Amino acid sequence: MTAAAPTGSRLRGTPSRRRNEATIRAVLLVASILSVLISAGIVLSLIFEAVQFVGRIELSQLFDEGWFPRRGMYSIPTVLVGSLLVTAIAIALAAPVGLASAIYLSEFARPRTRKIVKPILEILAGIPSVVLGFFALTLVNPVIVRGLFEGAKASTILAAGIGVGILTIPLVASVSEDAMRAVPQSLREASYGLGARRVTTSLRVVVPAAISGIVAALILAVSRAIGETMVVALAAGATAGSLFTLDVLGPGQTLTGAMASLAAGSDNVTGDSSAFLSLFFLGFLLFVITLGLNLLGDVFVRRTRQRY
Repeated sequence: MTAAAPTGSRLRGTPSRRRNEATIRAVLLVASILSVLISAGIVLSLIFEAVQFVGRIELSQLFDEGWFPRRGMYSIPTVLVGSLLVTAIAIALAAPVGLASAIYLSEFARPRTRKIVKPILEILAGIPSVVLGFFALTLVNPVIVRGLFEGAKASTILAAGIGVGILTIPLVASVSEDAMRAVPQSLREASYGLGARRVTTSLRVVVPAAISGIVAALILAVSRAIGETMVVALAAGATAGSLFTLDVLGPGQTLTGAMASLAAGSDNVTGDSSAFLSLFFLGFLLFVITLGLNLLGDVFVRRTRQRY
């Protein structure tokens, strides 16, 4: 009578199974290492070229009166303030609309309604940004912005901000709704047992309990708005450069818009020899901003996360 194989040997499986698992483990390890190396290569190339750019210009050029790289004018405040203005307008639109949508889907919508609305909302997130850019340029700016403000130009920062805001609404709504639905039902039932209405329960129980996920959604939206390219490149104008401005009813330049204009050559194809290197400097600046936002969001989420 043959003795039974030891338990440990049976759990390890057959030799062919062990070889397959070892192969899969090796492939996954190579893929993870490759992704890290690619990311490190991108960051190092940005740093190297950005340092080279800074070494070839005078620091005063970074604080010039406008962004005209072909003329040797690399005003970082101009593109940075333009990006912040677009982002502020976008979040001012996306945050209330997205959160209201999330609260409705999580707390008020019937299951059948949610099954219809939630996929539509996620489909909206997949609309190409170039489509929304043309929408902002041909409809939002001439019809809404110029209809409300007589002095608005043909391309405005306000229209670009509204376009980016429309683009980020599905992101805020989807992530926030998932965070709210993760709140235990027992908290809602306890609130109802104390006599609270559904609105009160939603705003004073569910939203505070899901605050970490909501903040994460807003930080993702800010990062998305700052990094958006096509909408601002089409709707904000200033493809040939821009002076420093705080006027949202006129054209302006952003970090990503400046990179797109310079890379495409739409702001002239000749000029200062350091103009091309400024692309890497702007890219590195954008990387630092988004990395800082993600780290800030991670710290906040860890401090406010509630475990149930």
